[in-house]
Amino acid sequence: MDIATQIKVDYQSFPKDQSFHLYAEDVYFKDPLNEFRGVERYRKMIGFIEKWFIDIDLELHNLSNPQPDQLKTAWTLHFTAPFPWRPRMSIPGWSELLVNPQGLIVSHIDYWHCSRWDVVKQIWH
Repeated sequence: MDIATQIKVDYQSFPKDQSFHLYAEDVYFKDPLNEFRGVERYRKMIGFIEKWFIDIDLELHNLSNPQPDQLKTAWTLHFTAPFPWRPRMSIPGWSELLVNPQGLIVSHIDYWHCSRWDVVKQIWH
């Protein structure tokens, strides 16, 4: 299975059964809340999401290959926050993935189409 197909499968099952083998050991990850290196840290971050959030759905809108070494995904992450009133939340965004000549993801940068404050405000709506 090629990397683009595997990413589509991962989005469908997110955060369960992710293909961490697609990532280089020292992968660079950044999103509006985190910035780090290492596939093990990435695995722990996904584990945190799986443990603390409820009814998670990572909706893939588009996957493109703008450069031979780049993949870009457009997505919306939906989840229920772990508060007693169970607010349903959504974060629209996109990811830019760089792939090395060995076919491993060496950079994964997530961007949001909203501010962190816009996300926090969803807790009370």
